[in-house]
Amino acid sequence: MSIQHTVVFRLVHEPGSPAEAEFLDTGRATLIAIPGVTDFTINQQVSPKSDLSWQFSMIFANQDAYDAYNVHPAHVAFVEMRWRTEVDAFQEYDFVAR
Repeated sequence: MSIQHTVVFRLVHEPGSPAEAEFLDTGRATLIAIPGVTDFTINQQVSPKSDLSWQFSMIFANQDAYDAYNVHPAHVAFVEMRWRTEVDAFQEYDFVAR
């Protein structure tokens, strides 16, 4: 059963800034290189109902692939070196299709 992993977030960077673009670009490059990550997308929030601006979304074939991603050194490093200091707020959601 595949898992859609999503995280919706707001950055500390000014919207439209080079720092915002660099974070998103680095996130994409880092995360898509991890084995098991498929269908990676970055989406921008357009609804005024949420103050979270961005979404990373990806699909994993199964729980083992998702678990391997979570402990992969590239993911851990991205979270420790970038996410913790540049993300102001976030919500994480993981879905399986019914």
